[in-house]
Amino acid sequence: MRGVRNTGDGVSIVDLDEPTGPGTLLTVMSASICGTDTALVEMGSTGYTLGHEFAGIGEDGRAYAVEPNYWCGACPECVAGDTQRCVGEHVNLGVFHDGGLCERVRVPEQYLVALPAGLDVRDACLVEPAAVAYHGLRAAKVQPGERVVVVGGGSIGLLAVAAGRHLGVGMDLEARYPHQRAAGEQFGAGAPSGQYDVVIEAAGSESGLARCAELARPGGRVVLLGVYYGLVPVPGVATLVKELSWAGAICYGREHGVRDVDAAAAMLGASPDIAAALITHRFGLDEVAGAFRAASERRSGAIKVAIHPN
Repeated sequence: MRGVRNTGDGVSIVDLDEPTGPGTLLTVMSASICGTDTALVEMGSTGYTLGHEFAGIGEDGRAYAVEPNYWCGACPECVAGDTQRCVGEHVNLGVFHDGGLCERVRVPEQYLVALPAGLDVRDACLVEPAAVAYHGLRAAKVQPGERVVVVGGGSIGLLAVAAGRHLGVGMDLEARYPHQRAAGEQFGAGAPSGQYDVVIEAAGSESGLARCAELARPGGRVVLLGVYYGLVPVPGVATLVKELSWAGAICYGREHGVRDVDAAAAMLGASPDIAAALITHRFGLDEVAGAFRAASERRSGAIKVAIHPN
């Protein structure tokens, strides 16, 4: 079986043992490249199969996406439904543990996400990042009539705009590149103007954080979806003078017993235009080096790069 790992020669296809252990054998039909994947490669992390955004066909012939954040189910956070904050034994597929950027993988049944009608398995690699964005909107606790803006036009930022549209929230978007703004406009996002009750940070940069503080109204809320590997330089004066609230949002959990991953899959199934706008590049497994190059070149028009192992 073939899979993708970071090696001494860069991202490469390697021969892997067939997957064993509990769960359903999934033939992987689509996997997409996340900014976390490219960051792990740049940091030189090796020894495991990449990929935490993937979907495939199970042994029962049905199509599934995967919730790759395995949780213990016994700690207080898991019992409360906040599985994304698991403090027990947990695993993140594709992040220091073998993931789904390969031809086949075994997944325990509780982490499978049955695809709704309208969501093609070749597009279902978007379920995981869409769940991240959906969870971020939930964390923002947007109230009727509040103004919301997203800072950052990558896939997570655009999926946050799409999630807002799905939930009936008016959204604006600040994006760096024209192709990102065009995708946001397809989802109904306007250009930023004035100040906002809620700012969704999806840029993952110091300049993005500063812009969030500028756009937030006095007493406003900023939700962090961008990933930071060091200290987060929160703008101090603006935070103090405006009395801003900053909140983190990671992965996906449950609300009233409904998984964010299932809600995200339903959103994608109901709105095929999301995948059509976001998946800008598709590659076969043999083209993985080119796929990672494309994923790193946002100026060239890439939003989400998908790889199809089968």
